[in-house]
Amino acid sequence: MSLFLCLAYLFFIGSVFGWVLEVFFRKFFSSSNPEHKWLNPGFCVGPYVPLYGSGLCILYLLAALGEQSGLGANMPGKLLLFAVMAASMTAIEYIAGLALLKWGRVRLWDYSGCRGNVQGLICPLFSFFWAVLGAVYYFLVHPHVLSALEWLSHNLAFSFVIGYFFGVFTLDVVYSAHLVAHVKHFAEENGVVVRYEALKAHIQRVRYEAKQRVPFFFPLRSELPLAEHLRSAADALEKIKERL
Repeated sequence: MSLFLCLAYLFFIGSVFGWVLEVFFRKFFSSSNPEHKWLNPGFCVGPYVPLYGSGLCILYLLAALGEQSGLGANMPGKLLLFAVMAASMTAIEYIAGLALLKWGRVRLWDYSGCRGNVQGLICPLFSFFWAVLGAVYYFLVHPHVLSALEWLSHNLAFSFVIGYFFGVFTLDVVYSAHLVAHVKHFAEENGVVVRYEALKAHIQRVRYEAKQRVPFFFPLRSELPLAEHLRSAADALEKIKERL
């Protein structure tokens, strides 16, 4: 199987499983969702988080490189490999977060409350979690990746699913970029950075209070203009600051 097709499969699998992980994290642990409601995470509206898809591709390449170079032959080599995995995932997280922050004035996550954080985009605690995730991948997933990819190569009908995924994913990125452009316009006019998850939670709360149906996969869709939701969310934040 070609490396391109292999990475395409891995990007698909990592994006979907990462989305599932983020859904549960935001439901039970995220401070940006204090009411612990089910929220669709990430930049896109579909059931995938591209950061995890890219991360799984990186983990696969690093694990394969580690095996070829002999790093996986002993424990010090494995620890070094996990450190490189953590550094690579942290770099991807920082680049993605910084790009959205600078280009769209949108913050998808915030580690400002964690020690040693850099611009609230990365921190040592989550870098450690990336190292743990890298170790889990290396010991539990990577040994089965090649056999799974071999199975997929003999079941080419699944390639249609992959092609469909990337088609929908491309349209989703264009649609989501259009939404972020509107958010960016509001943020630049008001000199603020918009917390994307908080905005989703606010719109969801407004729709619940109005007894309207809350679409899970289109959390920013509403009868009201997006700019009006942004203004009401900003007003609500100012009221909270005044009370504090």
